[in-house]
Amino acid sequence: MRIVVHIGVPECGAEAMQSALGQLRPELLRKGVLYSGAAGRSNHSRLYMAVSDPGRADPLRHARGFAPPPVQEKLRRDLAQELQAEAARHPDARLLLFSAPQLATLPDTAELERLRSLLAPLSGDITILAHLDEQARTLARFYAEALRHGRLASLQQELSLAESGAPWAATAIAGWGPVQSAHDCPEIQGIPHWLDYPALVARWQQVFGADKVILRPHDPTGATIPDQLCTLLGLKALRRKIAAPPADPPASAVTLARWRQLNAVLARVLATGRNVPRPLWRGLLAEASLPGPPVEAGGLAALSRRFQLENRSLVARFPDLANCLGPDGPRPAWAEPDPGFGFRATQYVAAILPAILEATTAKPAERAGMTPAAERLLSDKAKEILVSLKGNRFAPHDRIGPPSDVESAPFAETAPVPLPAGKTGKVILACMKNEAPYVLEWLAYHRQIGVDNFLIYTNDCSDGTDALLDRLTELGIVQHRPNDDWKGNSPQQHALNKALREDLVRKADWLIHIDVDEFINVRVGNGTLDDFLERVPDATNVAMTWRMFGNNRVETFEDRPVIAQFDHAAPRYCPKPHTSWGFKTMTRNSGAYGKLSCHRPNKRDPGAPVQWVNGSGKPMPARYHEKGWRSDPSSIGYDLLQLNHYALRSAESFLIKRQRGRALHVDRSIGLNYWVRMDWSQNRDVAIMRNLPRLAAETARLMADPEVKRLHLAGVEWHRAKAAELRDTPEFAELFRQTQAMQLDDLERAAMALALEIDG
Repeated sequence: MRIVVHIGVPECGAEAMQSALGQLRPELLRKGVLYSGAAGRSNHSRLYMAVSDPGRADPLRHARGFAPPPVQEKLRRDLAQELQAEAARHPDARLLLFSAPQLATLPDTAELERLRSLLAPLSGDITILAHLDEQARTLARFYAEALRHGRLASLQQELSLAESGAPWAATAIAGWGPVQSAHDCPEIQGIPHWLDYPALVARWQQVFGADKVILRPHDPTGATIPDQLCTLLGLKALRRKIAAPPADPPASAVTLARWRQLNAVLARVLATGRNVPRPLWRGLLAEASLPGPPVEAGGLAALSRRFQLENRSLVARFPDLANCLGPDGPRPAWAEPDPGFGFRATQYVAAILPAILEATTAKPAERAGMTPAAERLLSDKAKEILVSLKGNRFAPHDRIGPPSDVESAPFAETAPVPLPAGKTGKVILACMKNEAPYVLEWLAYHRQIGVDNFLIYTNDCSDGTDALLDRLTELGIVQHRPNDDWKGNSPQQHALNKALREDLVRKADWLIHIDVDEFINVRVGNGTLDDFLERVPDATNVAMTWRMFGNNRVETFEDRPVIAQFDHAAPRYCPKPHTSWGFKTMTRNSGAYGKLSCHRPNKRDPGAPVQWVNGSGKPMPARYHEKGWRSDPSSIGYDLLQLNHYALRSAESFLIKRQRGRALHVDRSIGLNYWVRMDWSQNRDVAIMRNLPRLAAETARLMADPEVKRLHLAGVEWHRAKAAELRDTPEFAELFRQTQAMQLDDLERAAMALALEIDG
C-alpha cells in the first residue's frame, strides 16, 4: 500500500477535492483506493491535530478540546490504532488517501516528522500533494476567512513584508509568539508563511523525499478534479459524475473592513475577561455585512512581484502550474475602504453586550464535577469527551435565539383558505406505522397553521392507524396510501419515490416531509406558515431545524396532546451530537429538484435558481443547495420557525417505538443509545403552547365524526395494552428501568452521545 497526503494549501479548493472524494468513495474503494474515514469524515483534521506542536495549540485544537499536550498525545495514539484497524479492514486497498489543508500550515519539520512517524506503520511510500494558486489571489481568500475567525491586522501586514525584501517564510514564522488563547493563534493573526511555495516544498521534501512532493494547479470550478484524481491514482476513468459544491460569493471589501473593526472591539472585550461565544461573534459579523466588490488580487501587486521569480522556478519544475501562478492584471493598489454609512463597530458590539454578559456569567460547561448518574453511566471515553467539551465551541448552551420559556397569548383559530383551481397548496407527505393515538393531534395542529393537504403512507399497522386514515380519507381530510409493498431498507424512501407520481404532489405549491412526532413551530404573526413565508418571499427551501424535546420524566402513556405534555428540550445551541441539529425541508414545488428524500430534496437541476433559508429567515450557505441535512453554527436559526421533534414522548411510548422499529433505516435498532441522543429535558420551551386552544377546537371538529372518534379511542386502548404487555417483558422492563436512570445534564448527554458515535 502507498499513501497520498493532500495538504491543501488553504483556500485552494480542498473542500471541492474532499467533496469529490466523498462522492467517489465507494467507486474508489472498488478500484483499490481507500479514502480514510478514521482520520475524519471528510476533512482529515484529526491527522493535523495529532501531529501539530504539542506546546503550541492551534485554533482547531483549542476548539476541539485537544489543546493540552496529554490529551493531544492520547488523540495521536488513538488515531494510530484506528488507522491500522482501518487498513486491516481493507486488505485489498493498494492506496490510502488523506486530505487536510491545515497540514500545509505546519511551520516546522518536527511536525512533519511526527506525521511521517504516524503514517510509517501503514506504508513507507508516502507522496505529498498540494494545490496552488497565485499568492495574491490566495491571500485575498485567506484574508476573508481569517477575519471570520477574529483576525485583527489588515492586508498591510503582508504587503509590508512583500515590499521589505526579507525572507518570507522565515520572517513570518519568526513572528509566531506564545499562544495564550485560541484568539491569538498565529494561524489567524500572523502572516501565512505557507504562501512562500518554494519554502513550503523544500520543507516537505526534506522530510518525505525530493521526488515525493507533487504540485497541481488550483481549479476554481472543480471541473478537472476527476481527471486529476485519475492521473494521481493511476486510474483509467471514474464512472460517476461528481457535483462540485457551490461556492459562497466572496465577502465585499467593505464588509471585510467592517469585520476587522468589529474584531478589534471584540478583542478588547475579551481582554476584560468577558466571554464572546463564536455563534454570537459570527452572527455579529453577518449582521454588519454589505454587498459590493471583493478585494481585487490585482491590487495586491506587491505580493505578486515578491514571488514572481520563485513562481517561475516552480513552473520550470511543474509545468502544469503555468496558468495558475500568473498574476492578475494590475489594479489600483489595495487600501482598506471606508466601512460606509457612518459605521461604528462599538455601537454594533454594544447591541450584543447583554448577550455577552449573560454568556460570561452563565458557564455551566465550566462546572468541575459531574452528576452521580454521569459518574455511574459514562464510559471512560465519554468522560474524556466531557472534559474536552468544557468551554469549547461544541459545548451545548441555551443562549441563542429568542426566549422560549415565556408563556404568550394564544394564537387565533384559522379557517381553510380556498385554493386556486388545479392547485393543492401546502402539502405534507408522511409515513406512519402504529401511530393511531397521535394522528388527530398532528393533523389538527398542522391544519390550523395552514397546511392544505396531507398524503400519508402506512405499512404493517396493527393498531388501527390505517383504518383511521382510511376514514379520514373518506371525509376528505387526508389521502391515505398503503405502503406494504415497500422494498429495500427504507419504507419511507420507497413511499417518497411513489409520491412524486401523485397529482396531489405534482400540483402542490410547497412540499413538506415530516413525521408524526414533528410539529412545525412558527413563532411570528399568528403562528401560520403564511406568516412565516411573508418574511421570506424569495425562499425556495426552508431548513426547519429540529429542537429535540425529551421525555420530561413522563413514564405513562396518556391520551393528551403531545405538545402539552412535553415542554423541555435540548438547548438551542447544540451542534453535537450530529442528530441534534438535523433539519427537515419545506420545498417550493418549482421543479428545481428531481427527488424527495427524508430530510431534503435532491437531484438538483443545475440551472434552476434556489434560495435556501433557515428558521430565522436568513440565507443558508450555498453548499446546502446540493447536499446536507444538518445545521451548523454558521447556518442555525430558530428565531421565526423551528421543528419541534418529540422523538420519545412517554417512556411507555418509547417501548412501543422500540418494538415497532424505524421507518427510514429498518436495519438500525432503537435502544438505549437512541434514548441518550434524544432525551434532552433541561431547557423549557413553551412557545408552541400558544396553539393549544385552536388545536383543541380543531381536534374536536375531527372527533365530531363518530367513526373517527371510535377509531382514535381504539388506537389509544391498543397502545395502553401494548405498553402493559411490554413492561411485563424482561427485555423491555430492563430498557424501561435504564431509561429512567439516565438523568444527565446537557453537557454529559452530549459527551455520552459523542462517545456512542465514536464507538459505533
